[in-house]
Amino acid sequence: MFKLIEQLEFDKKKIILTDKENVELFIIRPSVMPASLRNTYDLKKNFQIWLKEGERVFKPNHLRLIIDLNLRTRSNPNSKEKLLTIFDNIFYGKDPDEEIKLLEKEEFKHYLNTLRIIANLSQLFLIEQELNYTKESNFDPKNLFFQGWIREFIDSPKEIDNMCMSVCRFQPPKTQYTSKENKKHKEYETNLKPLWYLE
Repeated sequence: MFKLIEQLEFDKKKIILTDKENVELFIIRPSVMPASLRNTYDLKKNFQIWLKEGERVFKPNHLRLIIDLNLRTRSNPNSKEKLLTIFDNIFYGKDPDEEIKLLEKEEFKHYLNTLRIIANLSQLFLIEQELNYTKESNFDPKNLFFQGWIREFIDSPKEIDNMCMSVCRFQPPKTQYTSKENKKHKEYETNLKPLWYLE
């Protein structure tokens, strides 16, 4: 996916996938940035993520993904470790479409989009944060900030409204979900076991 984004032409729509519910996930690299943006972006690294659901075309944000995952865990608690494994593997660079096969027999009563859309959104958001976050970060890798929230929303230690409020205030996830993978944290370790943060 990194290569696809690096080779993305300006102002041309690139469809990533269309799922079984006919929802389209696509990306665009705009040649001109809106004047309202506060941060400075490298046009060659910047790209936008879009969803098309019927007649609605919109830019999803990170809350859509993590709320979806929280709803899935609440409606099917037995899927929690599988969801954590899938989304950690995506964070580590695995193919989202291959990873979600682990859950192809599971049913979820509550969700916002298909798991295929959510998994591919996750990969795109992780790449976006790694490429475009221009400020000094307390996390190395930078996208560990977002991955920590993915883990926290799936693990569901707090109520969803409280977690959403924390995200909207740009607060970091609990250190339980990031410390040992964060090269800037005193508890950083290598050779960690899968799902180390559940121990």
